[in-house]
Amino acid sequence: MYQGLKLAAVFLTSTVLLAQPAAAQETHFSMSSSAFADNGMMALKYAGKNPANANCIGENVSPPLQWSNPPDGTRSYAIVMHDQEGRLGLGVTHWVAYGIPASTMALPEGAASDATVHGFMNGKNTVGNSAYLGGCPPKGSGTHHYVFTLIATGLEPESLKPDLTMQQMLETIGKNAKAATGLIGRFGH
Repeated sequence: MYQGLKLAAVFLTSTVLLAQPAAAQETHFSMSSSAFADNGMMALKYAGKNPANANCIGENVSPPLQWSNPPDGTRSYAIVMHDQEGRLGLGVTHWVAYGIPASTMALPEGAASDATVHGFMNGKNTVGNSAYLGGCPPKGSGTHHYVFTLIATGLEPESLKPDLTMQQMLETIGKNAKAATGLIGRFGH
């Protein structure tokens, strides 16, 4: 009887100990936003603003982003916000940012809303601006999915030149990419 209780206690203790670290130790590279859940709807203020485009009805404020558990050897981060449904499936790059120092683990709301950002560089979006451009999905096109991709790189923050497009930035990072994580925000009229 005592041996059976002892074995049951060992099994129960082992099960509890094995279950706790998995829940308590999130060790994968991840990104989130305090403004919306992954695959959640983004507020109107994060949509694009352009009086000349009736689809751009927001305030063009970049959302807050935070991340954790970067891979070893990370020296900088890059961010891309892309709408693959935009331009009838040809895609729209809304934001390109890079040279974000490895010590940075979050960007506050509005950090990329204009081209005069301190602490990192904004590359060129699809319309050629060097700043965040919120979503402007055409009316009647449904809800679009804005994919935020955070890339950990082995490059020093100042190693990339300013005003790169998404493609130029990705080619420059190339084999220096260490890991990536993503987050989806949705918006539609």
